[in-house]
Amino acid sequence: QVQLVESGGGLVQAGGSLRLSCAASGSTFSINTMGWYRQAPGKQRELVARKSSDGATYYADSVKGRFTITRDNAKNRVYLQMNSLKPEDTAVYYCNVIGLAAGLWYDSWGQGTQVTVSS
Repeated sequence: QVQLVESGGGLVQAGGSLRLSCAASGSTFSINTMGWYRQAPGKQRELVARKSSDGATYYADSVKGRFTITRDNAKNRVYLQMNSLKPEDTAVYYCNVIGLAAGLWYDSWGQGTQVTVSS
């Protein structure tokens, strides 16, 4: 189906910025939605932002106004620009795609990239 590789995580001070990138390969023609989830230690994985092929965009309330998701369909990439980072943004960030292949919906995950925000 689709393979995902994330990059761009790291350590940043509060108030700083990071840009995550996710590259998709494989059956990329089948992708409908691309997005980002995160999981902090001891917490459930949560949806951060996603963007559908029709342009519909969702942001978690906690990141609205600070994070921006963009898609480059020609390059099969999705980005997450994270500004005004807070210590509570510390988590492993996962790229996710939802697609439709052979009449069946599927989702694929990247391996995750660590984002650490120091206070």
